[in-house]
Amino acid sequence: MNILLWHVHGSWTTAFVQGPHTYLVPVTPGRDPDGLGRARTFPWPESVRETTPEQLREAPVDLVVLQRPHELALAERWLGGRRPGRDVPAVYLEHNAPDGDVPGTRHPFADRADLTLVHVTHFNRLFWDSGSMRAEVIEHGIVDPGHQYTGRLPRAAVVVNEPVRRGRYTGTDLLPALSEAAPLDVFGMRTEGLAEHLGIRPDRCRTAELPQRELHAALAERRLYLHPVRWTSLGLSLLEAMHLGLPVVALATTEAVEAVPPGAGTLSTRPEVLARAARRYLEEPEAAAEDGARGRQAALERYGLKRFLTDWERVLTEVRS
Repeated sequence: MNILLWHVHGSWTTAFVQGPHTYLVPVTPGRDPDGLGRARTFPWPESVRETTPEQLREAPVDLVVLQRPHELALAERWLGGRRPGRDVPAVYLEHNAPDGDVPGTRHPFADRADLTLVHVTHFNRLFWDSGSMRAEVIEHGIVDPGHQYTGRLPRAAVVVNEPVRRGRYTGTDLLPALSEAAPLDVFGMRTEGLAEHLGIRPDRCRTAELPQRELHAALAERRLYLHPVRWTSLGLSLLEAMHLGLPVVALATTEAVEAVPPGAGTLSTRPEVLARAARRYLEEPEAAAEDGARGRQAALERYGLKRFLTDWERVLTEVRS
């Protein structure tokens, strides 16, 4: 199949494009958010082809993967009037948990019969109200980076983009107290100035933005992975850390309670419990390595690439038929 999708989430797309199809990724001269083209920091295969809006007008497209509400109209315009869901089979991939009045949040495409809604977690499907729209769950898949864990640095790794702007959503306000239990290395976009913003001593909170390959190597050197997120979808960085072999210390919120099994770390809604778990891993590196190894095995079984691609192949085939 020729599948049209936008480069929205690099980590997720890296797994998706490992399938057997040709993937048409829009590119614009300025590489704006609607035309980022191929990833520059993720290893994508040659089957991912940059395609301009002009080329898309005549391109043979077998299926469209929509990921943002405005892409429905954008795709129709760039495909020369072909309507996703009507003239071209389409799915809407929902990456996010709902926001606002959460128990009653209606999905933007609720009740549509011409699209299939695909959630990345069961938690998201539970909380989004999609009405009569067909809804599937295809859990994340990870391109296995290998068991790289050394844990040689007695520090906690955190991965979050824009922690200052996102604030309580990502548990940014919890970091000062947690940094007293374990010094933090916070990786992600727009993390600079975080320690100063939170009033944390620089030695207790360092930040960096790294490409994926360098990020994996850096995570593997930290003793544990800290996931203080209150409300978001399941972060791929958490699953990547588990694949690498890091033990997890996480808030027991959203899909994290399903992703991190017993024996792979500590889950709690009490930050003080997380602080104690972090201190224990700093003091007991062998326990950290053992829990991380169990977490890696669980992640391989549940979030392996083969299962992910098989699930997607089933849904794509059904939507096209």
